[in-house]
Amino acid sequence: MTTLHLPLDRASPNPLHRQIYDGVRRAILDGRVRPGQRLPASRTLAEELGVSRLPVLSAYEQLLHEGYLGARVGSGTFVSRDLPDDLLLASGASPRRGRGESEATSRQGSNLGPFRMNLPALDQFPHAAWARLVARHAHGLSHAQMAYGDPAGLGPLRAAIAEYLRSARAVRCEDDQVVVVAGSQAALRLAAAVLLAPGDQVGVEEPGYPGARAAIRASGAEVVAVPVDEKGIRVEALPIPPGPLRAVYVTPSHQFPLGVSMTAARRLALLEWAHRNDTWVLEDDYDSEYRYVSRPLGALQGMDGHGRVLYIGTFSKVLFPALRVGYLVVPAVLLSRLLEARDALDLFSPTLYQAVLAELLDSGGFSRHVRRMRGLYLERRNALLGGLARHCGGMLQVANADAGLHVAALLPKGMDDVDLVRRMAERGLTALPLSACYVGRRRRSGLLLGFGGSTPRRLAEATRVLGNVLRTGSAR
Repeated sequence: MTTLHLPLDRASPNPLHRQIYDGVRRAILDGRVRPGQRLPASRTLAEELGVSRLPVLSAYEQLLHEGYLGARVGSGTFVSRDLPDDLLLASGASPRRGRGESEATSRQGSNLGPFRMNLPALDQFPHAAWARLVARHAHGLSHAQMAYGDPAGLGPLRAAIAEYLRSARAVRCEDDQVVVVAGSQAALRLAAAVLLAPGDQVGVEEPGYPGARAAIRASGAEVVAVPVDEKGIRVEALPIPPGPLRAVYVTPSHQFPLGVSMTAARRLALLEWAHRNDTWVLEDDYDSEYRYVSRPLGALQGMDGHGRVLYIGTFSKVLFPALRVGYLVVPAVLLSRLLEARDALDLFSPTLYQAVLAELLDSGGFSRHVRRMRGLYLERRNALLGGLARHCGGMLQVANADAGLHVAALLPKGMDDVDLVRRMAERGLTALPLSACYVGRRRRSGLLLGFGGSTPRRLAEATRVLGNVLRTGSAR
């Protein structure tokens, strides 16, 4: 049985039950007591602390309610085994590192609490099947595959990606238009290196993806905010000749962060605008695989009859982020320039994972995984929406939940989303403030709540904690 050292200050304005609660919770978060360890009985702890049993019972009851503790009849009270390590990290704990784990490695897991954005269901990833594929291809690497690779990517993978995109996303492409890169961010950087010069201007959605703005600015170009409404980017707000825009970045299938889908009329208007003005469109097909109220929408690129769209996709959220494999579908007129830039930037992508992905796509395993995960994410989305309705009703307004792995929840006017995210982090919740997605001064306050990486049970508990944080903020 665990011994707890909980110094109490009887002169403190904090009541004894709150001090005991804080002390036990901190011992859990600091790793001084571990999941599965039994805590002293309430009577025993009360005697050790020199207090009555009532404040100990009150503290234990609160910790049981919040999921930090579990109780088994006849066995006592234990630290919950379901308490995730990422909750401990997000709450400021410093758990013991395993042998060979560096401080940097430990920090990587410090932002993985409930509501973490862009995180797929890693707990449901088919590790064993993936490991067998990787092992087989690693053992079979030829000397040619171990040498320098093609800047455009492994031929079989490019062919498999092109076939998948033609059938699943209605993309118009041939194998040689596909360029394999290290994720969507690398695709943006590469496209910017070819299309943009310092001082060029690029239209971005407002609100929009901060990572895209960073990639564009890294090329020396400037970003110009273009408003988004319930139909997608407002094409009429784009400048007409002699407008200075060199390119426009859009997320038409699932707009980041608000989740709306660009209508067919807006898509056609954007393509016509790009053709008339000799401007490029960067289409980030963000979260396109996961729609819950209708069939997946076709890509904007597939509607383009003038070769003005560069299509960007990634395997990071469909499989796992550390894979770092994405792709560009490039108009033929840009291909040679883009491959020259790729060769200058980082030569080529690692060959092993490319070979594994090629087999996964060709065998149908990738499509089966997407179908299975779509059902699982629907369950997790519903758990999040149900929890928000139960615990946060009247304090949050969900903007759109038709697709993707997150929802945008709008806050009441005057509530500071940055401060709210900070207070959520103190309770082990990881979220992003909606205001961070804006370029201009006029910003809506809200939360971006990811649900892909958390089980329905964790989401239900997290929404309860979020409700408490919101009510505390309103009271203040």
